[in-house]
Amino acid sequence: MAKPIYILGTGLSHDGSTCLLRDGKIIVALEKERITKVKHDGFNDNLTIQYCLDAAGITFKDLTLLVQECTANPILKPEEVIKRSNRIIPQEMPIVNISHHIAHAYSAIGTSPFHEMGVVVMDGQGSSLDTCIDVDDPKVLPKDIRDLKKDEKYLYWEKESYYSFENGKLCPIFKDFSKFVKWDRLCYPVAPFDIEHSIAEFYGGISYYVFDDEFCEGKLMGLAPYGRPRIFEFDVFEFKEGRVFLKYDWMKNIDPFLGGKYRCFSEYFQYYADLAYFAQEKIEAAIIYVFNAYHDMYSHKNVGYAGGLALNAVANAKLFKNTKFENFYFQPAAGDNGLAIGCCYYGWIEVLKKEKILHNGSTYFGKQYNNTEININIDKCKEKIEVIRTNQFVKKAAKLLAEGKVLGWFHGGSEFGPRALGHRSILADPRRKDVRNFVNKRVKSREDFRPFAPSVLVEDVAIYFDCHDKSPYMILTAQTKDKWIEKLAGVVHTDGSARIQTVSRDINPQYYSLIEEFKAITGISVVLNTSFNGREMPIVETPQDAIDFFVKSKAMDVLVIEDYILVKKVNVNKEELCEVGLHVVTIE
Repeated sequence: MAKPIYILGTGLSHDGSTCLLRDGKIIVALEKERITKVKHDGFNDNLTIQYCLDAAGITFKDLTLLVQECTANPILKPEEVIKRSNRIIPQEMPIVNISHHIAHAYSAIGTSPFHEMGVVVMDGQGSSLDTCIDVDDPKVLPKDIRDLKKDEKYLYWEKESYYSFENGKLCPIFKDFSKFVKWDRLCYPVAPFDIEHSIAEFYGGISYYVFDDEFCEGKLMGLAPYGRPRIFEFDVFEFKEGRVFLKYDWMKNIDPFLGGKYRCFSEYFQYYADLAYFAQEKIEAAIIYVFNAYHDMYSHKNVGYAGGLALNAVANAKLFKNTKFENFYFQPAAGDNGLAIGCCYYGWIEVLKKEKILHNGSTYFGKQYNNTEININIDKCKEKIEVIRTNQFVKKAAKLLAEGKVLGWFHGGSEFGPRALGHRSILADPRRKDVRNFVNKRVKSREDFRPFAPSVLVEDVAIYFDCHDKSPYMILTAQTKDKWIEKLAGVVHTDGSARIQTVSRDINPQYYSLIEEFKAITGISVVLNTSFNGREMPIVETPQDAIDFFVKSKAMDVLVIEDYILVKKVNVNKEELCEVGLHVVTIE
């Protein structure tokens, strides 16, 4: 029997993560924030490396290769270099370093359903030009970038790239770079953080202005439908020869003291919503332009999309009708958390010259927790919770949902990426008129304008939504059909859209069965699904995380962990439980 080939991939950016590939297939992967409980945690990867090795029952000696994305610029960002130090990797470990957009591209290649494809990468900033490993052919660079002097290259960073993957080989077609610039935010209040012409950083600059915090682009996307058209009518971008340039003069018309740092969000809600609408409209136009320009440079029927900008589900949905590509794959972990996956596939395909093995579409890469671990954590809270254990837990959970209960749902290995997809989810009945406000305020403790996603059986999606394709990763939006807007009020946004998750039996059988049982009771095959976390906290990873959240939450009614159903003693109504066929038992 041949010895397994293990490749460890790791990303040393913010949103750090590590992934382990065995014989060309992902067996475990985890984001650092799930361990440290610090949102967007990254850089040093000791914890995630050890998690992956332990989950697989191997050590460094079993690894064939370690591939890492390490975008380190000691001149411009010395603090990030320090954060990456003191790693546990043995000195004799063979390590391959790759640059940022290459890692993003391979994350899409490895997990996509395509054998041949174009790959588009768009993000705030990738690697600096002097560290990129995919610019040997100067023809892939614009002339002004090509002509840079050697001592200038460290100042220019990747922002958009286009690749072709054919016959097992990735080739760059076009790569655009932009200068590292720190703007005076009093003069240019919505300027990008530090990359001059990045589409993604334009969006990030406005989100920072509105919310006074980093990594708020998802909030801005959710706020945009409350905005009004033509309130802001600035000419933002110049499009030229497949490139996007950001204009700056218009920014001087934005009052820096109307930003969220200085003003109450609720008091200035409409102003911020109008600005969000404007920003969303502008990036959609830019993204569509880039996709079409790239198709003209080198046409493909299939295209994969990665990088932080690929998390904009609203823009993604518009690519189907407005671009020349036919088939799309959106990397579920499109942000920097997906770099580790790309590193693994680079090692398998490019370094070891192995043939790509088609991925099954799953994102459930976390390790499984056994009954012993669950019981230990239940026992810690035995004074506060009652426990029911039954092989009918799916039917019972569906009945509780249909009766209006809010459920924590914990099953199998955790999802990899920013979306809860039915393994670490909070679930509710979307028919409840008050459910969105209730879950936002009482369960999640977050802003009331933020929408929730519908999980729907894949074969039923066209009943409720004008959906043109499967959307298993909650990374596309679609309009809700008129007759269902009121009936599914909990998962329909103010503009009638919904960020859909289609659920199939082959990928997620337990979650599929839950929605199927809910349909049998209610006639509706849709449930409200949101991530199992609260404000400014990562999605729960362990049974302890889930139980702690449940015990502290005053509004979550039930927690289902595998075949255990947990209820709080203060909330236990024995007669009500009997009505749904449940009886409290003691866990030995």
